[in-house]
Amino acid sequence: MFQRIAYNQSREENYKTLIGQLDALLAGEINRIANLANASALLYQFMEDVNWAGFYLLQDDELVLGPFQGLPACTRIPLGKGVCGTAAVRMETVRVEDVHQFPGHIACDAASRSEIVVPMLFGGRLVGVLDIDSPKLNRFDAVDQTCLERFVEVLMQHWQ
Repeated sequence: MFQRIAYNQSREENYKTLIGQLDALLAGEINRIANLANASALLYQFMEDVNWAGFYLLQDDELVLGPFQGLPACTRIPLGKGVCGTAAVRMETVRVEDVHQFPGHIACDAASRSEIVVPMLFGGRLVGVLDIDSPKLNRFDAVDQTCLERFVEVLMQHWQ
């Protein structure tokens, strides 16, 4: 069912395969936690040079740790704080080349150097964020952003 990355394909083609795998994996499953757990595992397996991939879910006025792959993480992030809280408030993707240059960065893993956070919107309302960290500077580019935004869109199609 799941394919490994085909190194003779473009990154866009590989992401297209990943997104198709996500859609198939989530088909028929209505449990959000199970779907987020599988989505984070799929991303962590698929992406190179990442040390954390997972979700924070909106609860009251803060983001609370959800399913993830990687080292233990910060459990709660206030809205507007750090990269995750900033993406949540802006309701737009935030890509950071060097997290040490990001004002108010919350360092859960000292090895992280760059980060991308994609808000999860359901019915126009924020429900959480996808957060991916890398130990490599400037790891995430416009291709990653576009494709990860599409990944989240497909995930939200299975949100119930």
